[in-house]
Amino acid sequence: MLRPFDLGPTQWYILHQLIHHGPTAQRDLGQLLQVERSTLTVIVGALVRKGWVEQAVDAADQRRKLLRITPAGTELWAKLPDLSAIINDAAFTGIDQADMDAAVRVLRLATERLDAFIEKGHIA
Repeated sequence: MLRPFDLGPTQWYILHQLIHHGPTAQRDLGQLLQVERSTLTVIVGALVRKGWVEQAVDAADQRRKLLRITPAGTELWAKLPDLSAIINDAAFTGIDQADMDAAVRVLRLATERLDAFIEKGHIA
């Protein structure tokens, strides 16, 4: 679905973040995506070269890089398929809402427990 636009799924998510949440620190995107800094640097570099994202030094913290969508990125976004809707439809159509709510509760609790486990240094 994204190939005709010369876009990968992680690139799509970065554009999604910038469109829906505005300028974002590159470091924060790494945490959201759970990807290594070097991997994110390559992905962001590709978006910058394509002219869809601009990278600037954060005025509040000169050590941080702030990412912004460009006008060309906004124009591209308007043409892209809505992956969120497509994925949600494929995964969840026909599933009872009570079952969905229970699954969300279980996954949220499991994620919180795993995050706490990692924070305690059990996983490097």
